[in-house]
Amino acid sequence: MIAYFENLSEGEQLQLTQVIQGLLRQTFFLERKYEKSTGRFVLNREYRILSKHLDFLKEYFQVAGIELHENIQSGVIYITGEQVMAERLSKLSTIYILILKLIYDEQMASASTSVNIYTTLGEINSKLGSFQILKDRPSPTELRRTLALLKRYQILEVLDSVEEAQAETRMIIYPSINMALMGENARKILESFTEEEQNARKEV
Repeated sequence: MIAYFENLSEGEQLQLTQVIQGLLRQTFFLERKYEKSTGRFVLNREYRILSKHLDFLKEYFQVAGIELHENIQSGVIYITGEQVMAERLSKLSTIYILILKLIYDEQMASASTSVNIYTTLGEINSKLGSFQILKDRPSPTELRRTLALLKRYQILEVLDSVEEAQAETRMIIYPSINMALMGENARKILESFTEEEQNARKEV
């Protein structure tokens, strides 16, 4: 394993080190990401580097008890394991991930031809309202932090200004949402949140 790394050029070693660090920070790398300046999905350089050295990286991460996966159909390389996504998510972030997964699954079920799904803040808030999970509307600061976190983990892309987030604010849900909630039923989890909130109100 060490020999493989040492046989790379100095430039390739640096690139590989940087993408390993990036993957540990954000869990996912997408094959294509939306580029605001061109309005198109462009190839992700980091994904290409990871894919090129995939076999070596699988062995590398395995030493730390981390599994490296490539979902070619969705265009996502990601890691799983007890050490992954150790950052504690706020309740709002967790709920947003569940809502985004629900929206993603519903749109994909309607014969979507793309692995990337478009939504709006209004649609997200409408789903939130239907489950009656949150007592109060998130503050602009909470909302910005939540969207910034989900963007960092490459779960979504906000296409409009976050500073002036309105119902019309557009977003892209990336296919990495499936890896964040693999095998989980988002609707059932959301309904459990609803039950907890209702029970909490009864106790007050």
